Amino acid sequence: MLTSIAYAAAGAPGGVTTDGAGGLISMFMPLILMFVVFYFLLIRPQQKKAKLHKEMLGKLQKGDYVISTGGLLGRIIEVEGDVLVIDLGDSKVRIPRAYITGTYDPKQADSLTGSVSKDK
Repeated sequence: MLTSIAYAAAGAPGGVTTDGAGGLISMFMPLILMFVVFYFLLIRPQQKKAKLHKEMLGKLQKGDYVISTGGLLGRIIEVEGDVLVIDLGDSKVRIPRAYITGTYDPKQADSLTGSVSKDK
């Protein structure tokens, strides 16, 4: 008598139910959707940005105008492997290639530095 009640409670002979797998999938579906959203909104764009930055660093050459992570704007006058010698106007500095944020057009340098006047 107790075994027949157990079979009836299980819903199928042998205690196998069909909604156990469906319940498992529906339980993990929000986690899967969150991962997909994070991938397309955060991870993938960051990977693309890192790839473009790496390509830009690889293409740097003598004569390019660059911006460092510290905010220095200058022109590359010498390339020594992974170290760049940058002319800042009055001085020259050596900066590792990895510390270059980007390049710029010297004609538009005033828009990068703000409203700094060149008149003295």
